[in-house]
Amino acid sequence: MPSETNEGLEFIVRAALIGIGATAVMDLWAIFLKRAFGVLSLDYRLLGRWLGHLPSGQLVHESIAKARPVAGERILGWGAHYLIGVTFSTLLLTAWGLEWARSPTLLPALFIGIITIVAPFFILQPGMGAGVAASKTPKPNVARLKSLGAHSAFGFGLYVAASLTASILHGLL
Repeated sequence: MPSETNEGLEFIVRAALIGIGATAVMDLWAIFLKRAFGVLSLDYRLLGRWLGHLPSGQLVHESIAKARPVAGERILGWGAHYLIGVTFSTLLLTAWGLEWARSPTLLPALFIGIITIVAPFFILQPGMGAGVAASKTPKPNVARLKSLGAHSAFGFGLYVAASLTASILHGLL
């Protein structure tokens, strides 16, 4: 039984570290795009606003930017952003297991990163008023490519974070 407990703890620790690290890589990519090319990414304050309206039953907004602000929306949005990253890393570890996390390879991480685009395309963007896969935005294909780039960066971040975590935790867990 101690082995199952140790593996459970290892799973939780790795999922958290990999998810946080991958989300940070995604954020670094967004900073690079903004500074180098003036490309803006999602304002996570608006994610917090969208989440803040959910308890009152409002899932879909005409425009989240025009919706009533909610208290603590910036913290809520950024916290949710990182929690979502940990959730997606948990998906990766559930699909490929701890053995993958101990010796990570790029393709499973990129695969998970890219398929996570389903969440913004079919939940977040429609809920915030941008339509399915950004169909209601002025330049839907540009928005889609930005989402694909961000989620590809997240996938690459899953690999990088898993590799760093494997090096750091080697022999500790």
